[in-house]
Amino acid sequence: MKNEIVQYIISWLCYERPQAAQRVAYTADVTQHDQYDVIILPNGHLGKDIILPDMNKPVVSCPAKGKYIIHTDIVYTAFFFISRAEEVINTQRDEHGRFLAQYSILGKNSRLLIPLLDEYARLLLKCLNESFPSTGFNNIYLTHDIDSMTQYRHLRGALGGFKRGEWRQVLASWKNIHNDPLYTFPWLVEQDKKVANAQPIYFVKMTSGLGYDYPQYWLKGEDFHQLNAYLLRNGAYTGIHNSYYNMAQRITLDKTVEHPTVYQRFHYLRCPFLKMRLIHQLGYTDDFTMGFADRAGFRLQTTRAVRWIDPEQMQLTQLTLHPLMIMDTTLSNENYMHLTEDEAYYLCQQIIDKVRMHHGDLCILWHNSNLLPTTYHASLYSKIITLLA
Repeated sequence: MKNEIVQYIISWLCYERPQAAQRVAYTADVTQHDQYDVIILPNGHLGKDIILPDMNKPVVSCPAKGKYIIHTDIVYTAFFFISRAEEVINTQRDEHGRFLAQYSILGKNSRLLIPLLDEYARLLLKCLNESFPSTGFNNIYLTHDIDSMTQYRHLRGALGGFKRGEWRQVLASWKNIHNDPLYTFPWLVEQDKKVANAQPIYFVKMTSGLGYDYPQYWLKGEDFHQLNAYLLRNGAYTGIHNSYYNMAQRITLDKTVEHPTVYQRFHYLRCPFLKMRLIHQLGYTDDFTMGFADRAGFRLQTTRAVRWIDPEQMQLTQLTLHPLMIMDTTLSNENYMHLTEDEAYYLCQQIIDKVRMHHGDLCILWHNSNLLPTTYHASLYSKIITLLA
């Protein structure tokens, strides 16, 4: 790894404390050991064969008072997960081109609920005799993907409603957008307000409306204009929900909503490396895609935001990755976790507790279109909000 990458990882593991990071060395050169308080031995235990750390061996030794040697290569482990290097080694993908938890060593070894890198950071700070940040959330991101703004206020949706005999619902939606079953934004806004200092973010779909990008809503239309104004008045941020197929340029949405946006999330949580590089080139600063579609938990093995390291080009980028821990459809979908509401709430509690314990950034995703009486997602979201509040 380049020295710039190594230094960044050490600093990040030290919770961005420069003085602490200067006391740590990543080297096998014994002649340098006396110059530092903590030595991390490089051995790259996560490589082509993807071997997890041996939990039966000591992680740390103390050859002298105030001197520690960390035998587990926590720098390379951090690089492996936050750069998504595993996806370079493992080429398995689902029909949408996504790398799923079931393909990962995390899913196969049931390690998704343990933020291993945060545990290593805690260990490193202890060796340095540095206090760990007080428990509590660093940030709370309550995010919502607007995949469908309404059900009946577009041609195909209306025709489908008439065909199913739902003409009363169609007419009610045409009369007032608040009557549309998918227009649940006022409810979401009021729920999110209950969590002090939370940052609500709504990701606006920038697509053609074809194929997996269906349906599309008109960003220059009155419905979206009023919704966007309402969200901004209530303290929400907007980001781009980039197309399943082709990338949308950031400038398009900037002109539409009349303020710049730097947040983005890929539609269907698709995030191939080429598109990651492209959003970085387009000027996005923050990505919120980094969660597995099929399993909740810690895809990057951390609860904290981290700069993306391109594992193929070995470059430390300015693109910040915000780990996504919980998505509504992941919990309930019969092809994913298929949990009951009680099971889902218990899992969410475990994840939330881990984020709070490590002073991390909680990031959850709830779709406005999933808050229907036929699902438990409205009830579950209310419970999560109450827990956070």
